Order: sequence, then structure tokens, then C-alpha cells
Amino acid sequence: MQAIFDGHNDVLLRLWRNVQAGGDPIAEMVNGTTSGHIDLPRAKAGGLAGGLCAIYIPNSKPLTLNPPNTRGQYANPLSPPLERQPSLDIAVAKAAIALKLDRAGVWKLCRTTADIREAMDKGVFAAVLHMEGCEPIGADLAALELFYGAGLRSLGPVWSRNNIFGHGVPFAYPSGPDTGPGLTEAGKALVKECNRLGILIDLSHITEKGFWDVVKLSEHPPIASHSNAHALTPVARNLTDKQLDAIGERKGLVGLNFAVTMLRSDGREVGETPLDDMVRHIDHLVKRAGIDCVAIGSDFDGAMVPKEIGNASGLQNLVAALKNAGYGDQELAKICRENWLRVLGEAWGEK
Repeated sequence: MQAIFDGHNDVLLRLWRNVQAGGDPIAEMVNGTTSGHIDLPRAKAGGLAGGLCAIYIPNSKPLTLNPPNTRGQYANPLSPPLERQPSLDIAVAKAAIALKLDRAGVWKLCRTTADIREAMDKGVFAAVLHMEGCEPIGADLAALELFYGAGLRSLGPVWSRNNIFGHGVPFAYPSGPDTGPGLTEAGKALVKECNRLGILIDLSHITEKGFWDVVKLSEHPPIASHSNAHALTPVARNLTDKQLDAIGERKGLVGLNFAVTMLRSDGREVGETPLDDMVRHIDHLVKRAGIDCVAIGSDFDGAMVPKEIGNASGLQNLVAALKNAGYGDQELAKICRENWLRVLGEAWGEK
């Protein structure tokens, strides 16, 4: 079994919502649940050894990705911007859940790659705190220092909506990622501060102009934690070949997103999406960026995934499909975990 470090999941969103309904996040993770994608029993069954766990602030209204259309076409407007104070309250609540799980020994909240490897060796889930969209952080960046102290080691300046730091891409098919401006002046200051602190910058939801702004400004390799190949599935969220080439040239990373709308050639939200579509995207990402720059960014607990995966317990089905497609054990180790550990170490200033 290949141990897998996953570059993006929304388990904290699911746990937070259940806490709002009176649930216990420790019991849910330890004992397992039939909802969502990640808990400790299913992670162990699928070889999920850890991952980047997102602090994501949900929209006030649910987003429908795929209105009925026989051809799967959709064009959702950008979600409206969020107010900072309620966003900060939610972010603090989610960080508190992550810290509570750490204190209880349910998982290890990791701040270095040595922490990740030690947790994996001990069979403890290695969680890294990530922020998906920086609405909780003000332009003075004081909250960034606070969250860094709590363990934040990765962030995406924007989700698929605009904020004071930059502009996000909408959920649209077919569409390219060049949908608006890039970083604001506050966003450029955020990138510089992340470089100073050693926080990885994730480009998965940002516009194409924003992507190139970060590539130009950042000292670190470009990372798209949960994005796929636009050449195969032309959704706005996927990366063009030019973007993938830049990731390869700078020795960055792109993590395969399991969301079926980002895997299927027709862009539809259908669970009966074959593993061949996942392999097809991996093949293309490897061709453009190189085997050292491709990994996994499932989007578990945040998207519909192929039924043949189902949840974290089905991860080895993807490993088997890649092996059948000709990937050897060393290549699989890179895709499953080693590439993530390399780029995290570089972003965190490790020697």
C-alpha cells in the first residue's frame, strides 16, 4: 500500500458544520461516520497518511455547480465577497477544532516535514493547516501572524470569489482561467509576507493573471494544490498548458483534484466517472510539468468524487489504476507523497 499525503481536503468544513449541529469532532474522526469522505478508519483503510486541511469560509448561499443541461455547460457568476469579521469568527472556530484534535491525539498538527514524516511513521494522521481564501485576514496582516502561530503553513489568497487580496475564477464550463484581474497591492504584500514567514502559496482558485503575478513575485515554486488539466477538461478552475509548463520549469507542484466536474471531458457532475479520467489527467500533468511536480489534491469533503474512489478508503484504487497504466513504485511514491514533502520543505525554508 502506498502512503498518501493529500494536498487539499475540506474535512474541517464538515466537522465545523457538525459541531454547529451539536456534534463531537473527536468522536466523528475516531469512530468514523457515514457522511463525507475522511475519518480515521477510512483514512487508514485507504492509506491516507495526512494532508493539507483547509480553513474555508462557506458562501452564505449554496453554490449549484451544474444546472440541468444535457451538454453539461454552466456559467456561475462569482460568489459575492464576504465580510471580514464573520469570516474571522468561522476561521477561528475551525482552527480551534484542528487544535482540539491535535491535543486529543486524533491527529498531529504538523509545522515541518520532519513532523509529517514522524507522524506518518507512527501511524498518526499528519495534518497541515491551510487557509482557502484569505477573507479572515485584514490588510494589516496581523491575523496572518496569529494563524501562523496556531500552525497555518499554507494558504490560497482567494477562493472562487474576489477579496481584498485578489480575484478568483468562477465555476464555469467551458471557460478559460483568464477571467479577471490578478493580485491587488494588498495581495502582493500578502505574498511577500508569506515568503518571509515560510507559508506555502496555493494558486488553485486564482485567475490566470493572479497566477502569473504570484509566479513573478514569489520566491517559492508555484503550487496549485487541487487543479487539473484545462486541455482535457476546459473548466475555469483547471490549468492551461502554459501554466503547467511554468510549474514544471520552477519545480512547483500540481495536485490532482478528484472533483468529477474537473475530470470529465463533458464537465458534468456525475459520480459514474471512470478512474481512466483520473489517469488521463495525471498523464497530461506529468507530460507537461514532469513526474517530480505532480501529486494528489483530492478535494475530499468539498466535491463529488468518482464512485470508484468513494471516500478516503478508496484511494488505493487510484494507485492501482496508475500502476496498471505503467507507473512504477518510485513514481507512485512521488505522486502519492514525496513531491508534496519536497515543495512543503522548500516553502517552509527547510534545508
